[in-house]
Amino acid sequence: MKIKDLIELFEKGKRRFLIVGNEQNGVLAGLDLEGRIFAIMNGEVVNRVNAEAILRQTTKEGYLNPGGDGLWPAPEGTCLGYEYPCGKWRVPPGLTGARYIVSEEEGNCAKICAEIDLINNRGLGISTIFSRAISTKMTDGNLVVSVKESIQYIGAQSLSKDECLLAPWSLCQFDSGPGCEVVFPDVDKSAVWDMYGPSDSERFSRDGLLRTKTDGDIRYQIGMDKRVDWIGFRDPAKGLSVTRTASPLPEGQDYIDIIDAPPEDIPSGKGVRFSVYSDASDFMEIEAAGGCPETIQPGEIMSVDVKTVYSA
Repeated sequence: MKIKDLIELFEKGKRRFLIVGNEQNGVLAGLDLEGRIFAIMNGEVVNRVNAEAILRQTTKEGYLNPGGDGLWPAPEGTCLGYEYPCGKWRVPPGLTGARYIVSEEEGNCAKICAEIDLINNRGLGISTIFSRAISTKMTDGNLVVSVKESIQYIGAQSLSKDECLLAPWSLCQFDSGPGCEVVFPDVDKSAVWDMYGPSDSERFSRDGLLRTKTDGDIRYQIGMDKRVDWIGFRDPAKGLSVTRTASPLPEGQDYIDIIDAPPEDIPSGKGVRFSVYSDASDFMEIEAAGGCPETIQPGEIMSVDVKTVYSA
C-alpha cells in the first residue's frame, strides 16, 4: 500500500494521524487508532493494514485489528490480565477508543500520549497514561524506528504484584504467507516455549538461529525469556527483513507472563521478553514486552525501549 492510500483511508474514516519523519521514510501514527504506528519505506507502508479497522468502529461484537505496531497492556489473560473482565475475550474499550494527543514534536521525533482506564480480569480498575516516544532515521538505506513504550500508573493506591500485573507490550504486525519466517538466536532450549499448542512442526535450527515458519498454516505463539537478545521477521518474496531489539529492564522490574490464558488461571513465572504470534489468516506479529515491579506505586512508569530496523 502506498502511503497516500493509507492517508486517504484515515481521512475517509475521520481519524487523526501524525507523520513522524516524512511520507517517504518514516511512520504514520494513528492518534485515533490505538496509537498504532505504520512504518513507511520509499513511500510504501511496510506493516499490515486493515482498512476495515480504520473505516469502522470496534464493538463488543467483534474486534477490528488495525495492523501496524501497537502498544497494549500485558498480561492478556489469567486472573490479572485485561482481556476477560466481562468473561469473554475483548480488547479493552479504553484502548480501542483512546484519543492520543501529541505532547512533543521536533524534527524526526514525537511523543504521543493517551489516558486509558483499564479493568483487570478480577474487576480492579487501573488508571493509566500510555505514551509512545517515537523517533525515525534512515541509516545505510534502512529505516530505524525507535519507540520508548511507557505505561504510567496514575491511581492513588499502591498495588502489589498479587493484585495487579502491568507491563508495556509492543506488537508489530505484518502480512505473512508461504516462505515467511521469524528468526532469533538459538540459545538454551528452556529460553523458548509454546504459549498455546505445540509449534514444533514449524521450527528448525540453522546457522545458529532458531527459525519458525509464519506461513499461515497454524495458529501459534512462542515466548522467549531475557536470554534472547533480538527477534526478526523475514519475507523473501518482498525482500523484507525486520529486526527488533529491546532495552534491558529498569532496576526493580521483572518480565511477566503475558499469556492469553483463561481468567481463572494464575500467571506463571515465565517472564516474556519477546514473542512471535502466527495467525492462520495470513498475518503475524513480532512482539517485545517490558516488565513490572513487585509493587506498583502511584506515578510509577513501566517502560521499555524498542528499536525496529526495516530493510528492503
